Amino acid sequence: MAGAEAPVVVKIGGSFACSGYLRDWIEALAACAGRVVIVPGGGPFADAVRSAQAKMGFDDGAAHHMALLAMEQYGRALASFNRLLSPADCADAIHRDLAAGRVPVWMPARMVLGAPDIAPTWDVTSDSLAAWLAGKIGAGRLLLVKHAEIRAGRARSEELAAMGIVDKEFAGHLRSLAIDTVMFGPSDYDAAIGAIRDGANTGIAVE
Repeated sequence: MAGAEAPVVVKIGGSFACSGYLRDWIEALAACAGRVVIVPGGGPFADAVRSAQAKMGFDDGAAHHMALLAMEQYGRALASFNRLLSPADCADAIHRDLAAGRVPVWMPARMVLGAPDIAPTWDVTSDSLAAWLAGKIGAGRLLLVKHAEIRAGRARSEELAAMGIVDKEFAGHLRSLAIDTVMFGPSDYDAAIGAIRDGANTGIAVE
């Protein structure tokens, strides 16, 4: 898939789990069914893994697996909000959902566990995984939906990592992609529809 036919990967940050904007984003992405793939963050489910690791002392390998399942929990919650959203755990399932006019919500564990290019560390979160998935499915664009307000029209991924807006490994994964990457703030769902449907040049360009 290439050009206008290529899907758009949209990462919805876990910080939206208890946000008043979450349902607006779900409806906006449902309006783009057949063109968009949702990558869920970890949200409160990943926070629970971090807290448990600090108290129990299990290793990063276990925490990595549990964090992937946390993304799946958040993704299941997102999929419950609109009948067009459909959990999908592999590239074939994602493309089937797109062809059927649905919005696949990625369940990452099946594809990511054991992947040699994904380090089992907290330095890799759903940001890097969204970029990784975009490459795996031939996406045409990557959108990051964040609870962050950046005034500039462009931002470097390394600077965003230093600010804690994306994870530490994101810049490396982004460099391996030859696609546009854009960040949107919490209330930018209408602009995102234009970016997905028409390729509109909106949002903060991420380099």
